[in-house]
Amino acid sequence: MSSSIKGPALFLAQFLSDEAPFNSLPTIVKWAADLGYKGVQIPTWDARVFDLDKAASSQTYCDEIAGICAEHGVAITELSCHLQGQLVAVHPAYDTSFDGFAPAHVHGSPAARQEWAVDQVTKVAKASKNLGLTGAVGFTGSLAFPYLYPWPQRPAGMIDEAFTELARRWKPILDVFDENGVDMGFEIHPGEDVFDGTTFDRFLTALDNHSRCTITYDPSHFLLQQMDYLGFIDVYHDRISAFHVKDAEFNPTAKQGVYSGYSDWTDRAARFRSLGDGQVDFKGIFSRLTQYGFDGWAVLEWECCLKHPEQGAAEGAPFIADHLIRRTETAFDDFAGGASDPGALRKMMGF
Repeated sequence: MSSSIKGPALFLAQFLSDEAPFNSLPTIVKWAADLGYKGVQIPTWDARVFDLDKAASSQTYCDEIAGICAEHGVAITELSCHLQGQLVAVHPAYDTSFDGFAPAHVHGSPAARQEWAVDQVTKVAKASKNLGLTGAVGFTGSLAFPYLYPWPQRPAGMIDEAFTELARRWKPILDVFDENGVDMGFEIHPGEDVFDGTTFDRFLTALDNHSRCTITYDPSHFLLQQMDYLGFIDVYHDRISAFHVKDAEFNPTAKQGVYSGYSDWTDRAARFRSLGDGQVDFKGIFSRLTQYGFDGWAVLEWECCLKHPEQGAAEGAPFIADHLIRRTETAFDDFAGGASDPGALRKMMGF
């Protein structure tokens, strides 16, 4: 197994704005390339850089988008449908908050908003195929997250029913992904019903182990939940299809821990940080992913409560590059080996 992780790459979502060079695909791709990035992950909800409707129906448009990136020596790693995926499943408690993820004509109408979201995510599958991609990234959405903490006591069967419904909504979407030869890498993330390994297992079981249900691995969310994020790779490596390189830190105090007392990001015990400023063991992660033959992209998803995004982006490319491992094709002790035959092996063991 000689595959190696590709990178560095950059998720564009956190950098887009109305100011140049962050307001169009050609200029932001050039900016990323000048920083040393070799790939970009494109958010499909932002018309400043991507027209999802056109990409799902026009090969010519997709060729143009790929050409803009290639002109600067940058590949498209995946399309992101995080915001649309979130809207596939929304608990009523979040209706008002999540309306902002959708166009105005579906605000106040959960059914219309969900229909729009499903259409969007299926278009991501088609657009990915047109771009020659084999994976996309996004969220599952949530029907049960308000009941995360078991108080008041949850009625028996509530969580099973939530995951049955979540799978009912996603299975036909994943079938479209399968028809287009594309994996859907769900980012395991608090706020989604799939927020750790146990909830992913529930979802996968409810989906009858659908082959296109895969994982976007992001260790920051696992560190903030105090999970074994290296062991997670051991368990789920065959389902990991994408990789967000994001740092975080957890500094519990006498006053707050994982839930952080409703504090703002700066004052939380659990905080996202720029690469290298947090506590995530990236040497361990890159080693573990390389060990299992992950050959996808290492994509910086920048989020930090302290550092300016442009500084974070500038530091992120060399950080990722320094962690990439060229997979060896020989054993380090080959120099001391010798030729053998079945007879010699048997003799060495005294047979």
